[in-house]
Amino acid sequence: MGVSGCGKSSVAKTLAETTGGVFLDADDFHTEENKQKMNACLHLNDHDRWNWLKELNEELQRRQTDGRPTFLACSALRAIYRKQLSEGLARLDFIYLKGSQDCIRHRMEARKNHFMPSELLASQFKTLEEPLPGEALVVSVEKSLPDIISTIMDHIHLAGATTPQIKSTATSS
Repeated sequence: MGVSGCGKSSVAKTLAETTGGVFLDADDFHTEENKQKMNACLHLNDHDRWNWLKELNEELQRRQTDGRPTFLACSALRAIYRKQLSEGLARLDFIYLKGSQDCIRHRMEARKNHFMPSELLASQFKTLEEPLPGEALVVSVEKSLPDIISTIMDHIHLAGATTPQIKSTATSS
């Protein structure tokens, strides 16, 4: 989880490849309307995000019994979004990729062919509710990708090579 441009997709994809898991990119689940809105430098509101989050949760529920870890690259900027993603799941653990606005803006400006413009980064930081201590593994994006992956792998254990073991933030309410 984290703001756009923090490296969620690269990290989740690498973790899935490293563990034999599944990679999902939440961006692939956005409606065309949401993508066009972001491309026009209009930030999404809670209403725009709600069905998207429900669809992501349904996909995670479908995958929770397939025996492989699923790594979802998703902004999950607010606590209520993380709660929606966790609904009905036996467990869902969060890894927060944290970085400064300047560092992430530089990364966003360097990438090509992405619908999320760097002009929306400030709105992402404004929306961001950082996880409370113990609610997520926090990893600095100032590190290299191999160092980020190494840090995460040092903190997760795959029981039977299937389940990440970071303190769970799933709630039953």
